[in-house]
Amino acid sequence: MSAAYEVVIGLEVHVELKTATKLFCGCANAFGQEPNTETCPVCLGMPGVLPVLNGEAVSLAARAALALHCEIHSYSKFDRKQYFYPDLPKAYQISQYDQPLAENGYVEIGFGEGKRKIGIERIHLEEDAGKLNHIGNRLGDATGSLVDLNRAGVPLIEIVSRPQMHSPEEARQYLTELKTILSYLDISDLRMEEGSMRCDANISLKPSDYTGSLFDLPRVEIKNVNSFRNVQRGIEYEIGRQKERLAQGLAIVRETRGFDDASGTTYSQRSKEEANDYRYFPEPDLPPLVLSEEWLAKQQHMMPELPDSLRAGLLQRGVAERDVQVLVQDPDLYRYWQQAVAEFSDVRQVTNWILSDYSRLMNAHSLSFAAPTVTAKALASLLRLIESGTLSGKMAKEVLEAMFESGETPQAVVKRLGLIQITDQDAIRDIVSSVVMANPAVVKDFLGGKDKALAFLVGQVMKQTKGQAKPDLVNDLLREVIATYA
Repeated sequence: MSAAYEVVIGLEVHVELKTATKLFCGCANAFGQEPNTETCPVCLGMPGVLPVLNGEAVSLAARAALALHCEIHSYSKFDRKQYFYPDLPKAYQISQYDQPLAENGYVEIGFGEGKRKIGIERIHLEEDAGKLNHIGNRLGDATGSLVDLNRAGVPLIEIVSRPQMHSPEEARQYLTELKTILSYLDISDLRMEEGSMRCDANISLKPSDYTGSLFDLPRVEIKNVNSFRNVQRGIEYEIGRQKERLAQGLAIVRETRGFDDASGTTYSQRSKEEANDYRYFPEPDLPPLVLSEEWLAKQQHMMPELPDSLRAGLLQRGVAERDVQVLVQDPDLYRYWQQAVAEFSDVRQVTNWILSDYSRLMNAHSLSFAAPTVTAKALASLLRLIESGTLSGKMAKEVLEAMFESGETPQAVVKRLGLIQITDQDAIRDIVSSVVMANPAVVKDFLGGKDKALAFLVGQVMKQTKGQAKPDLVNDLLREVIATYA
């Protein structure tokens, strides 16, 4: 067998939809409630009850399909996916199998010339299962498990990629871009730590001389990984594990594995199911889902501007590529940037201050731009003080930190701290002259061609003015005064 392999990765992403109620009943779709308090006979699978489809879930699913360039089918249907697990009260899940809501989309990863499309095979609607809460640190150490059925029946979309990723980094890029697109749609909380976005990764190693179908390759699925970083780590480990087995002449077992965050390793959970294991058949209690052209046009009309268009607009406004990626990745950050630019039109200044000093403060306190402590209007006021010469850049950073802590306006902070920049040339010239006279050896070094000597003299003037002298004015006056000694 050849020792050269190509990594083949496909991802299945489950996204809980942000509806008020569950997919087939009126129970609240709410995270964090007391266990088993958001349930009813429908989501508990009691005999004789009938499901009723949540129309809002269909709308949100359709918008996701539109954003991901999918073909939305005017006719689709629901099916029963049958398997036994303690958190599945009906012993089947209502899903979509051979006629899903949408197919044939894509997500673009990379930037510029390195951009390429990762195909999306299908998007289908289904209900979520319940949740097992294990008694112990992890499943392998658990002494028991408790079933919470609050999540049973919550609406999901499953987004199935084609096996077109070839490295853990590409998988991470795909997930990042997918989450960015969905976040602008506002169809889900997308909180992986709460389970509202979950990822299964399928990994195969294709020998360089292999000519068969990718679907015939033995593949391993890593199930329900809870962060993008762990998806990448799990794939990295699994590639190494499979290569080691193949090097030893061992076969790759088609199976489902879990990921252990603490050790960074995967572990076997069960053999991998095939479609026929689930015994799919059409859901008899739900009619086919038929979508009219008028309904689809209404969904299209409700679409927001999406990341690719936003990036193009930012580039046209002169924002650097690296900054464009950061700004667009977080919708709240992008909206904050928009508000700040509307108040202060210097795009470069606004971008630099938001992505450097202000983001540093926000990250240090684990805060989100959804609720900024310094409003975009207040930040713009601070930038106008720099523009007018009232504050130096260094002083403005001090003012920003005070604004962040107190919530005051920049004008109030400047007044409280006495941080007005000195721009009076005569006042600064007197201090410059005294510094030059007190440091003849440094002046001699500067006149001898040592430019760093001037920085020392600038520092002495700034020290005497408590940092309030305008730095470029100090620099000019020093050169002017020193010239009289030459």
